[in-house]
Amino acid sequence: MPPNVHRARRVLLRSGKSPYDVVPVEEALHRDVIATNAGNLIFSDAAHKILETPHTEVVSNGIRADAAAAARINEEYDAFVVPLANAFRPSFETGLQRLTRLIGKLRIPVVVLGVGGQTGLSYDPARLKPMEPTVREFVSAVLDRSASIGVRGEFTEKYLKDMGFTDVEVIGCPSMFLYGKELAVDKRVPALTPESRIAVNGSHSAVQKQGLDRIITRTHARYPHLRFVGQNLSDARQLHWRDLSDANGRVTAMPTHPDHPMYREDKVRVYIDPVTWIDDLRGFDFSFGSRIHGNIAALLAGTPATVLCGDSRTLELCRYFDIPHRRIDALPEDLDPARLYEEADFTALTRGHQERFERFTAFLDKNGLENTFTHGDGGAAFDERMRSLSFPAGLRPWNDSDVASLSTRFGWLQSRIIQLSQDNAKLRRDVARANASTKAAAAVPPPSVYRRARRAVGRPLRKALQSGGK
Repeated sequence: MPPNVHRARRVLLRSGKSPYDVVPVEEALHRDVIATNAGNLIFSDAAHKILETPHTEVVSNGIRADAAAAARINEEYDAFVVPLANAFRPSFETGLQRLTRLIGKLRIPVVVLGVGGQTGLSYDPARLKPMEPTVREFVSAVLDRSASIGVRGEFTEKYLKDMGFTDVEVIGCPSMFLYGKELAVDKRVPALTPESRIAVNGSHSAVQKQGLDRIITRTHARYPHLRFVGQNLSDARQLHWRDLSDANGRVTAMPTHPDHPMYREDKVRVYIDPVTWIDDLRGFDFSFGSRIHGNIAALLAGTPATVLCGDSRTLELCRYFDIPHRRIDALPEDLDPARLYEEADFTALTRGHQERFERFTAFLDKNGLENTFTHGDGGAAFDERMRSLSFPAGLRPWNDSDVASLSTRFGWLQSRIIQLSQDNAKLRRDVARANASTKAAAAVPPPSVYRRARRAVGRPLRKALQSGGK
């Protein structure tokens, strides 16, 4: 390489897909590019934009955590960046173990952006005790390859420090820094009225167990322009395919269920791409609900939002960023979003944003990562490229019987059937060739091959038989 010519750094980013990938809806649902929850793409897209500079190329790994790929990653990349959400939870323990096995084989820096623990609103870590060895192994592997680990908020910071880890920094979530130090959230109307456009969001757990179903029902009756925004893969499949095979399909109180009145009234959406999600929320007056990234999407759109916190993962992030929030277990029975809107104050959120952004970029600097706002064009090239792409609109309920709607869905199904038939035919041919080769080899084995096979198989077999007979 000539003097003064430097290869661009290559950063491997754990994300479901690159923000530049325009994936058709059917393919996105088939491949699960949102990694079960569309909120994941909000913080991974933000991380991609932030880390992309004239000297840094960012590549998505598609959420894969294959330890067998470690050698290739070491060879091709200069750092592995891992944005995470509530990874310290029992249901993700196996995934965390897979990630740890991969990290354990990496020789390049590994930087974690905003990992969090998930427990109740009381911050009691008791439910996480059984998986503590897994968390210890993961954090130790990361800190062996980085200067510090970035966590979402106060609960996770204390949780790790109580284990004895000291290089722990609260940095929040990269999603809030999609626009760098800029964040403007304003109340565009003096008060909410029945004509206001309101977005509501929530998990199946909040609907089933925390009373969100009653709040949605009352709000739906009062505000005719209400829209529910789902996030789960099962939500998306219910909207697009009316697929109720997932366990979530039994939750009929969820607006994404075909039996719900909001589904029938076309008042439900799920987004595959954050860019369309954020753009749509610019036209709303207010957003509320239990989904942290559903409401962060609104804040990024400049739309006021209030989070109904149901666990530590949402509560610690709201406290860190000063996002207006209420505990879902302390809401009045007659809760009206107009009251939430009236009480919401965004002063601390916006005034403290620059300081939090500088803390975040200092964390990146400490861990050897450039960012576009300090070392690049502030994301201008990223934004321009995103504007040049045509992403699918938000998924709507399948209430249509028109030919165009049916043609799109059944056309994709037909293409999948053809592809599977071709794959199956190729597999049969490969098996037939393998069988023919095996028979030919067995019929007249070359002497040298025969002797090697007998040595390789016969001796271990004799030993096994002899030991088994004792």
